Amino acid sequence: MATTSASCSFSPLLYPSSHSLSIRAKARFSTILLGQLPLIPNQSLSPIWRCPSGKISSVRAVTDAGPATVDPGQERLSKVPISNIRNFSIIAHIDHGKSTLADKLLQLTGTVPKREMKEQFLDNMDLERERGITIKLQAARMRHLVNNEPYCLNLIDTPGHVDFSYEVSRSLAACEGALLVVDASQGVEAQTLANVYLALENDLEIIPVLNKIDLPGADPDRVSREIEEVIGLDCSNAIHCSAKEGIGISEILDAIVANVPPPKDTASLPLRALIFDSYYDPYRGVIVYFRVVDGTIRKGDKVHFMASEKDYFADEIGVLSPNQIEVKELYAGEVGYLSASIRSVADARVGDTITLFNRKAESSLPGYAESTPVVFCGLFPIDADQFLDLRDSLEKLQLNDAALKFEPENSTAMGFGFRCGFLGLLHMEIVQERLEREYNLNLITTAPSVVYKVNCSNEETIEISNPSLLPEPGKLKSIEEPYVKVEMLTPKDYIGALMELGQDRRGIFKEMNYITEYRASIVYELPLAEMVGDFFDQLKSRSKGYASMEYSLIGYRESNLVKLDVQINGEPVEPLATIVHKDKAYSVGRALTQKLKELIPRQLFKVPIQACIGSKVIASESLSAIRKDVLAKCYGGDVSRKKKLLKKQAEGKKRMKAIGKVDVPQEAFMAVLKLEKEVI
Repeated sequence: MATTSASCSFSPLLYPSSHSLSIRAKARFSTILLGQLPLIPNQSLSPIWRCPSGKISSVRAVTDAGPATVDPGQERLSKVPISNIRNFSIIAHIDHGKSTLADKLLQLTGTVPKREMKEQFLDNMDLERERGITIKLQAARMRHLVNNEPYCLNLIDTPGHVDFSYEVSRSLAACEGALLVVDASQGVEAQTLANVYLALENDLEIIPVLNKIDLPGADPDRVSREIEEVIGLDCSNAIHCSAKEGIGISEILDAIVANVPPPKDTASLPLRALIFDSYYDPYRGVIVYFRVVDGTIRKGDKVHFMASEKDYFADEIGVLSPNQIEVKELYAGEVGYLSASIRSVADARVGDTITLFNRKAESSLPGYAESTPVVFCGLFPIDADQFLDLRDSLEKLQLNDAALKFEPENSTAMGFGFRCGFLGLLHMEIVQERLEREYNLNLITTAPSVVYKVNCSNEETIEISNPSLLPEPGKLKSIEEPYVKVEMLTPKDYIGALMELGQDRRGIFKEMNYITEYRASIVYELPLAEMVGDFFDQLKSRSKGYASMEYSLIGYRESNLVKLDVQINGEPVEPLATIVHKDKAYSVGRALTQKLKELIPRQLFKVPIQACIGSKVIASESLSAIRKDVLAKCYGGDVSRKKKLLKKQAEGKKRMKAIGKVDVPQEAFMAVLKLEKEVI
């Protein structure tokens, strides 16, 4: 029979939940406390008793096997020497099993109880679960025993898509090692290479992990050779695992402890902590995630943010395990969070350095390189009253997504909004969805564009991302557009289809290499504007989903670009203006005019819809007038009577066209902007 031991003394006159216990139960409870009866499991008694001090304390059962294990949540909070801390990240191509592996690591180390476990545990956004991708980096503190010695493992899970590479670079800067996860059936992909290069730039210890070895098409030996030949990593000790089946997970934990170096022991130096992420809580203000590089921070300390030069009191500090758990102090090498009632989102930016107010560090940490947006679009609220809400929402979202850039913009058709910069099309789509879901906004997005360099005839060079800002043709000397180097990895069966895609998008073929007997790498240089459309979708459809790509900016080149204006009834409509290559101007202009003819409601006068380059019309459609049948009352008589009535009607239509104004409905703008995204 089990006996009990409680962590505090009880008063025989104090009952648990006395209002809910029967007289018999109260008598039995008093007898137990006086030591007259052994405590046995009883459903009528709660397993939690209230101490005289008022604090809750659990009663631990002591069986023949010994005391029960201590709560793993408390175990993770216990301090370990700095030499026993390991900070690591998981990097991989999209859909190679990062999130599933992170789930298994959390489960095996007891970080998350089994009853609370769910798939993609660290992906806590609904958007991430719906799409099956990781958008935000997430941190989690785990505890692992090796030879009965406790180790503290700080995991930072990262996204896999190229559009979120800025999240990956910030994660790697807070780590000393990285798990490189590669699908044992698909092999090395484009983003695998990009992530490895990021890890090498940060001088991290890389541990190769071959995942999904349980799949029928898995070939670990072939993939190991691929990694050695393409990346140059030694795969003789690569770990073979299946995150889904739980194979090889303990070997991964042991390899992290053995191979990832511990952080430097600099706890005695003045505090320097690097902010790698943050978010806005409506009740607690800005919550900051940071890595302590030097020194120690304690609850209640007055801290100083070195970039913004603001001072706050650390009301709460803690660790992410993966939920926030409060602690009293954090020292060099540890990862945690800080709540200091920060109300202004500009006071605690990603990349800033935290130090103590009364013992300031001499210099701040290097921080992060500024992200460079490559795709731009306009964001406008459908309801003009939501403009201020949109501005506040963008500021709060920028706190959580440091790669987002925005500035105010005014449009004659859509009113006040913002010109926003993104790292790619998926990034743009995710930001728009997050604004609509998390902040309850209804938005219109304009067609995506890139930044052009315009060389004027007065030797001045300006950068524009909005076609309406392009100078008059007479003041233009030349226009330069950004070019990217695109590397496509594909099975050999789809080489021809992908080379055709590159040629169609004004690409310049550079080289083709066979990585293995069955897989090739194709490198093209092409304009970024050609990738902004449906390039990625075409890549996937032409290769049946097997090809992958990675791109990087290589600079600006002069191109034969023109501004394509849309005129309705002789009036230019600025929001529909675009910058296109001269060879594509006719097809784009024809598509736009035909679509507008379908969408604009008919007027009482004839409405011409024209696509123009400067003063030259290259495509035109006409919207016929709504005509009243003025001849209905003429049931006979001379033809001159009919001609007189028709002439009078034509003069009225002419006057109406001269002073009439065509209102383009919002639905037409949205449909045409969607069309622009497809045809440009």
